[in-house]
Amino acid sequence: MENADINRADAAGNPFRPAQILFGKIDDLKSRVAVAVGAARNYLFSLQSEEGYWCGELGADTTLQSDYILLHALLGTGRPERIRKAANDIINRQNADGGWPIYEGGPSNISASVKAYFGLKLAGYSADHEVLQQARRKILELGGVTQVNTFTKLYLCFFGQFSYEAVPAIPPEIVLFPRWFWFNLYEISSWSRAILVPLSIAYAKKPFKKIPPEVGIDELYVGGQNEEDLYLKWSERIVSWRNFFLALDRLTHWFERVHVRPLRSIALKAAEEWMLERFEMSDGLGAIYPGIMNSIIALRCLGYSLDDPQMIRATDEFEALGIEEGDTFRMQPCKCPVWDTAYALFALAESGVAKDDPRMVAAADWILKKQVTHKGDWAFKNPKAAPAGWYFEYNNEFYPDVDDTAMVLLALSRVEHANDRYQHESCNRALDWLLSMQCRQGGWAAFDKDNDKMVFQHIPFADHNAMLDPPTVDITGRVLEMLAAYGRDRSEKTVQRALSFVRHSQESDGSWFGRWGVNYIYGTMLVLRGLQAMDVDHHEPYIQQAAEWIRMVQNSDGGWGEACGSYDDPSTRGVGPSTPSQAAWAVLGLLAAGDTRSDSVARGVAYLLRNQRKDGSWVVPWYTGTGFPRVFYLKYYLYEIYFPLLALTTYAKAMNGGGEN
Repeated sequence: MENADINRADAAGNPFRPAQILFGKIDDLKSRVAVAVGAARNYLFSLQSEEGYWCGELGADTTLQSDYILLHALLGTGRPERIRKAANDIINRQNADGGWPIYEGGPSNISASVKAYFGLKLAGYSADHEVLQQARRKILELGGVTQVNTFTKLYLCFFGQFSYEAVPAIPPEIVLFPRWFWFNLYEISSWSRAILVPLSIAYAKKPFKKIPPEVGIDELYVGGQNEEDLYLKWSERIVSWRNFFLALDRLTHWFERVHVRPLRSIALKAAEEWMLERFEMSDGLGAIYPGIMNSIIALRCLGYSLDDPQMIRATDEFEALGIEEGDTFRMQPCKCPVWDTAYALFALAESGVAKDDPRMVAAADWILKKQVTHKGDWAFKNPKAAPAGWYFEYNNEFYPDVDDTAMVLLALSRVEHANDRYQHESCNRALDWLLSMQCRQGGWAAFDKDNDKMVFQHIPFADHNAMLDPPTVDITGRVLEMLAAYGRDRSEKTVQRALSFVRHSQESDGSWFGRWGVNYIYGTMLVLRGLQAMDVDHHEPYIQQAAEWIRMVQNSDGGWGEACGSYDDPSTRGVGPSTPSQAAWAVLGLLAAGDTRSDSVARGVAYLLRNQRKDGSWVVPWYTGTGFPRVFYLKYYLYEIYFPLLALTTYAKAMNGGGEN
């Protein structure tokens, strides 16, 4: 990586000498921070679109490319050149052991590996190709096809590579369950709805695409497909929720076999209407990759032709997620303009950009126009609230989320729009909506209120590990920071309940779990910033314990890092190669805990300075965003810009204003 100090100048324009490294620190830290902030600010502005927003790439694992090939094979569509390039991307990201990971540097994952293998076969690769030979050995070592998750099994069923009889049932009748019923569609997470409703249509219709035997994956069954026990295993505890739901699953399959489905046609119609309704004012169903892909499959199952307007619209939204680069093609799980714009605005404002700067006002104007004006799924559990939040993508009217809304409100608190009344009224509406979304536990969840019946995690098709949307401390910490920006304080019951929630969610070592970022470093930082904003005394033992945990997990290079594997093994929390975004989180957390002058903070800042490139940017090779813990991770390409900018800016302010050690 290039040394940030070469060919750089101080605030007066004088060239710097190469940095003098003393015990991991950089001398003349204060002036160097000022230069780094200016360079990062300029770089971030260079990425702003003409319309005023920011939108960085959102990276994910190879399952998206595998599914892309699978979908076009199923439909008999697709551009051969693009399929070839998608296959190239899959091959380029194969692990040395032959499998494929779900995050950079991670271990080979069975579902990702089977999808990649099958995708490459559908793309024209033969079983004796070196890449597939290596993959086959690893897949069999991991237990073979029977070990993949439900969604992978169902996709394999479409090509006759797994038995519909053995895949966990996803009956469309669940759409008909009334809202007062113990289990209904709105007791599961919003993203699960977008994924499962179209899949339930596919499960009911059971599409089948015949492929040549040599394209199949019989060789990935440890004992051969006909010899394998394809069914999910019962729990050794006879009386358990797993066995209860497995019994229901087997009963559902029995009804399928004997064709006892009196409500099937009604259910399919309801599922179709539910899905089509949510196509409106949206970048596809749920505006997320799996929802859009599954909706395309569902439409074909329902008899929609490829040239039907609904199919064309869904397919266009799907293809729009693709990025063709050189000889490779990759897909994004969705797009994140509202999120990136809110964070960029906030970081730039904190760095000293004027509130009425035309570039800031243009961004505020763009984001204000994205405010939700229609009720979505969230209203089923919160019917009295008026719509007003913000979503993540360009258009996703049915699914605003608390995290985006809080971040947008934080950003707008730092900007002066030309129409101040418009901005004020929009923010007040959003604040009311957000407060109405507080869960009974005192925290806030992402998309829904009180979506926390944890027993539903045992449903057989819930192995994507994201069936529910309970309140989380990272979102709650952000909400607390935002509420303080709008004059709310600890005298209010809403704030008291939130503070109690985060206080009782702290881990024994002082850290906090991060649901939406990797992982404990992220969660700890956001909670500490929320506590600081609410003027909680940073001398409190539990706050200092959190700060000490951050200091303890600092790497020898002065940075911080945490691998996605900490979701699988919490004992590895805070362990991983240093990244600029996670180092920035750690520095922000320490500063929020009142630590402004320790060696740990100085070394963290020095790490950021050393790793800044000459153009003002940083590079993060690792995944630091979370989709579904243990299942799906994200790489936000702009995290490596606005988080270090925010950390350096916050540090500069703390140094200028003094602070305690």
